[in-house]
Amino acid sequence: VLRLTVIRTTLRVYASVLPGDGRKVLASASTAEADVRKSLGGSGKGGNAAAAQAIGKRIAEKAKAAGVEKVAFDRAGFAYHGRVKALADAAREAGLQF
Repeated sequence: VLRLTVIRTTLRVYASVLPGDGRKVLASASTAEADVRKSLGGSGKGGNAAAAQAIGKRIAEKAKAAGVEKVAFDRAGFAYHGRVKALADAAREAGLQF
């Protein structure tokens, strides 16, 4: 089973698509990437819901490019609200199923 894992810190949001054994990252996206930082306006605001939406869309696009259509959502113990929910909703809207 492929899974979409989400990690959030105060400054960043990270998302990765991994197989069940976790040995190989199939796709990843984070607010630490230069392209994402530029699209956020360079303000360093990588820890808000708008940034999480951008990462959700980006991870869905990268996953689909890698041939992944369906994943299990792994929120890594974080509550399903705020940035985690924004990322999940954006990934769903971009076509990733979970």
